[in-house]
Amino acid sequence: MATPAVNDRPHLVDTTLFYSPTSGGVKRYLTAKHAWLAAHSRWQHTMVVPGAQDRSERGGVCTLAGYPVPGSFNYRLPLDPRRWLRLLDALDPDLIEAGDAFHPAWAAWRIAQRRGIPLAAFFHSNLPQIISRRVGGRLSERALGRYVSWLYERFDVVFAPSRLMRDLLNGLGVHHAVHQPLGVDADVFRPQRRGDGLRQRLGLAAAARVLVYAGRFAGEKNLPVLLGAFERLGSPYHLLLIGGGREGRLATNVTMLPYRRDSIELAEWLASADALVHAGTKETFGLVILEAMACGRPVVAARAGAIPEFVDEAVGMLAEPGSAARMAEAIAALYDRDIEELGAAARARVLRKFTWNRAFQAQMATYNAMLRGQRVAVPGTEAVEPS
Repeated sequence: MATPAVNDRPHLVDTTLFYSPTSGGVKRYLTAKHAWLAAHSRWQHTMVVPGAQDRSERGGVCTLAGYPVPGSFNYRLPLDPRRWLRLLDALDPDLIEAGDAFHPAWAAWRIAQRRGIPLAAFFHSNLPQIISRRVGGRLSERALGRYVSWLYERFDVVFAPSRLMRDLLNGLGVHHAVHQPLGVDADVFRPQRRGDGLRQRLGLAAAARVLVYAGRFAGEKNLPVLLGAFERLGSPYHLLLIGGGREGRLATNVTMLPYRRDSIELAEWLASADALVHAGTKETFGLVILEAMACGRPVVAARAGAIPEFVDEAVGMLAEPGSAARMAEAIAALYDRDIEELGAAARARVLRKFTWNRAFQAQMATYNAMLRGQRVAVPGTEAVEPS
């Protein structure tokens, strides 16, 4: 990689297919980064993502028109890689970060090669596992892992949101992977959002034990485990599922609400529950878990994926994965402890380790090193820590 000239205001372009205007952790990451860069740095930041129509706005959100993906939260799929290539080139970037392993990543690599600029990737999801699970035996995880390694050897650094994902990349032969946790807006997600409106909305008594799940209703989230757990628990335990397409009761003690597009409203629901509950076993980070912790709420979750990196007995309970009975036991055991004390410890952990400010300070240190022509990461490293 050639050493690029250091501009007074370098231009960072983030590009990914994994962007929905409605929801999603990647959108929250990019939106938070855009706001942080504007407030705390000299960097100019542009996003190139799918949308309903073509739009180019340097320093804002550029969209390429694509077809809606059925059954998703407004995700779209543009099918012409040449259009992606032309838009990235026209933006005149100094550094590009690709947030997926599909044609935006290849377009980013070609532009980086042509311009002699540094290139980063963010490995948000376990791509080999996801694709192999959805298409069955047609593509094996091993073959997809080889593809990921083949692609990312062209990048200068690959960010991984958890140690689990960093170790996965290392195992695939990607030895320039850097552990770069995401963050939480601790001013939006805070204990002061707590109120009485949640129980009133659900028609529950003040003594009801309300636990909330928020996120996609996808197979890997193991929602049947939660439903089975609350069937075992019965009254006064109540499960609130936020993320369905409609509102209604699924069982006597289970209510479903549509996804909360407004972060403040989501924060109010999280803060007003007793705890967050999560049965997913494939989490690569679990942003909503940290958002609940920032709201001063403990977490009951499966002991699987990246979740044990954030949740332990100091801030909640971990249950055996895939078992409704063990999940029910963990939920009941939570109420034998001081929930407010656990919630306070959860909030303190987020403030200490998982704010957006901390995340982006570390990431910008890595970016600045890349602009100076340094290949930052070596096996097992963390992101460059802020001074």
